[in-house]
Amino acid sequence: MSDTVTARPTRPDIRTLLQAGGVYLAIALLLLFNLAFTPNFATLANLRLQLVQVVPVMIVAIGMALVIATEGIDLSVGSTMAISAALLPLYLGYGTWPAIAIAVLAGAAVGCVNGSLVAFARMQPIIATLGTLVACRGIALVLADGRLTEIFDPVLGALGSDSVLGIPISVLLVLVVTGAAAVAVHRAAFGRQLLAVGGNRAAATLAGLPVKRTLVIVYVISGVLAAAAGVLSTARQGASDPSFVGLLIELSAITAVVVGGTPLSGGRVRILGTLMGALLMQLITATVIQQDLPDSTARMLQAGIIVAAVYVQRGRSRA
Repeated sequence: MSDTVTARPTRPDIRTLLQAGGVYLAIALLLLFNLAFTPNFATLANLRLQLVQVVPVMIVAIGMALVIATEGIDLSVGSTMAISAALLPLYLGYGTWPAIAIAVLAGAAVGCVNGSLVAFARMQPIIATLGTLVACRGIALVLADGRLTEIFDPVLGALGSDSVLGIPISVLLVLVVTGAAAVAVHRAAFGRQLLAVGGNRAAATLAGLPVKRTLVIVYVISGVLAAAAGVLSTARQGASDPSFVGLLIELSAITAVVVGGTPLSGGRVRILGTLMGALLMQLITATVIQQDLPDSTARMLQAGIIVAAVYVQRGRSRA
């Protein structure tokens, strides 16, 4: 008789299934609930509203996902949005696109500072970006003199409200950013370096990978996307309000990334899952509002989902 033992094919456990598709299941259940119990939910106007409202979180969350994939964090994204919003009215006199370029370059500068502190000064990401969170919000308020400034610019107005073939321009920009991020992560050498740095930074250094350069680039990307989100938020509101723009959006972005399946331990990133995580949080908020429930209900639901997502990831990492 043969002593060979044939291993039985392993079935994916419930944690694996939840990590891979939990966010999609949650979205499907929420959609079914709203279709059944929320009047006028399945209308194009409501769909457009939900998508436009979640655009800034989606854009910021994509950059946050790349940072978290390196086992980092960027708490300064909301303050970066505030700086870009404060700069827009100051430079609109030179033209809309130069003003937008300056706002985005400011985001790149903030990201460069964050990346340099993490890569070269070897500061913990949470400490480095907490410092820039406070500093950048203060700079934004100084630039705006602490005031809300109304903006009357047709190009910005179009970015905030116009559509192409019925799809809001801001949503199209999200699709472009998502596609670029997916290609960079899955098809380019940068993506492999990014995941290697997040998976094992010491091993990546010994393998000769450009660890410090990769870290700086990732934080610059996060800063640029945060600044772009600030521009879109300002365009949609028709006003620059640095005291409000981007407030606490870092928490929403981190939530979207974690719920979307990207582990806080780094080494992996789910771009599409991140978008779905942001959409799930938006649907929860919209459902609570439309069902006339207190805002605290949405916060508790979101908190429960975050804890569940982190627990699932923890179970996978220990397996």
